[in-house]
Amino acid sequence: MTTHVLIHGAGDSGASWDLVAEELRNRGDDVVAPDLPCDDESAGLAEYTAAVTEAVGRRTDVVVVAHSLGGFTAPLVCDRLPAGLLVLVAAMVPAPGERATDWWGNTGLAEAAREDRRRVGHDGSETAVYLHDVPDDVVAWAKENGRDQAEAPMLEPWPLEAWPDVATRYLLCTKDRFFPADWTRRMVEERLGVRPDEIESGHCPYLSRPAELAERLQAYRKTS
Repeated sequence: MTTHVLIHGAGDSGASWDLVAEELRNRGDDVVAPDLPCDDESAGLAEYTAAVTEAVGRRTDVVVVAHSLGGFTAPLVCDRLPAGLLVLVAAMVPAPGERATDWWGNTGLAEAAREDRRRVGHDGSETAVYLHDVPDDVVAWAKENGRDQAEAPMLEPWPLEAWPDVATRYLLCTKDRFFPADWTRRMVEERLGVRPDEIESGHCPYLSRPAELAERLQAYRKTS
């Protein structure tokens, strides 16, 4: 049985993946979606990685899936577990020695996001940036599950010397207002050397398109 290890992004919780987890379990797969210690200022990348690996335990046939800031943790998990596949969903792609606080400037995201905001004309609110295509009832539920995000993991240099030796897929969200699509295509090609796949979604497809995302994850596993 395939186990999908779902890693949430900044200021979020494992519960944010509940809709996708239900879809995957209904299709016969196992799911692990731990809470990272994101509201703990003493917890860094090592503690984030430990939270995931401890939740996985002795499970095998593992697919690691990461969203947004989870992209800094997921490769570290793959470096410690025998993962068969890593799927990045609108995720950050770190370089060796890079801090998350520097990543925004290094990749040119801040400028790209400003240009996209001017183009779209949204108000810059949390809902407008991250949740604009999510149903209202799901938006309310997601906000209830949100948590504070400590700075500690963002201040550490990413510790790996190279990307782990694991098959990697990137799923770009074409309506993403946080990671604009054109910028994401360039970033992924420059950092991973691959062309990303695409889903018609905002930044959080696990909330806006959970069934389609679950189908994509299963399809990736079958072809990996």
